[in-house]
Amino acid sequence: MRIRVWGCRGSLTTPGPATLRYGGNSTCLEIRTPTGQVLVVDAGSGARNLGKALSREPDISEIRFLFSHSHSDHLVGFPFFEPAYSDRYSFTFCSGTHSHGAIKKYLSHQMEAPYFPVDFSRLRATFHFQCQRPHNETGSCCLGGLQLLTAPLSHPNGGYGFRFMEAGKSFVFLTDNELGVQRDGGLSRDEYIGFCQGADLLFHDAQYTDEEYQSKRGWGHSTFADATDLAIEAGVTRLGLIHHDPDRTDDDLDHQVDVCRRRIGASAAVVECFAVAEGMTIDV
Repeated sequence: MRIRVWGCRGSLTTPGPATLRYGGNSTCLEIRTPTGQVLVVDAGSGARNLGKALSREPDISEIRFLFSHSHSDHLVGFPFFEPAYSDRYSFTFCSGTHSHGAIKKYLSHQMEAPYFPVDFSRLRATFHFQCQRPHNETGSCCLGGLQLLTAPLSHPNGGYGFRFMEAGKSFVFLTDNELGVQRDGGLSRDEYIGFCQGADLLFHDAQYTDEEYQSKRGWGHSTFADATDLAIEAGVTRLGLIHHDPDRTDDDLDHQVDVCRRRIGASAAVVECFAVAEGMTIDV
């Protein structure tokens, strides 16, 4: 599978000279499978540029969406997603075990007056709010040759993380996941380690430094150290730090990556660590 990053910033879109290298758009990923499936994971502000790119590919008409949760930084790009305004496209929403009626409510509410000038009813794409391949009791489903597992996030108001598996390779996406707090409905730290075990690629929330976390514990995000330790203990091959804090500059991220790499080196683990950047493409 091929993963392309269209947005990796957390909480708030942050354009400007200090975020040019890693990007200022909020979370949005595109996953392409060898069978031609197009999956969009979260629709933060990066979804606008993704939609424009997809509109230039005449062979694409079916798009599958997965939302980690309904906070605004992960949905704000959907009203600007160009394919939604064309009857050429069919969208299917497969977001963990969310109520499918709730997904429609989340998307349509942000387009209601007086919040947005164009009502959801004006969109011309075909919408399927019931996944044709519902998750079974283990939280897994099969999308063609791609197997999808879900795990509840440790985050205010809940949400879901995803593990994508295809041809013996796996990619885990755990944004907005606070490893330092076990919430009702979330998993224990050991269970998150099990969910990530042996992944070829892990994108994990790393919004705070240890110092920042002292005043932001319970806000639903992890520290760089916690994300790094999770990757080490789960034996992942590559760790991408994601959901960058709005105040985190490019130079700040470079420094934090160096800190995480030293932490990995001190553990004698073999984990490639990097900060996820907008425009990055990774083959798994």
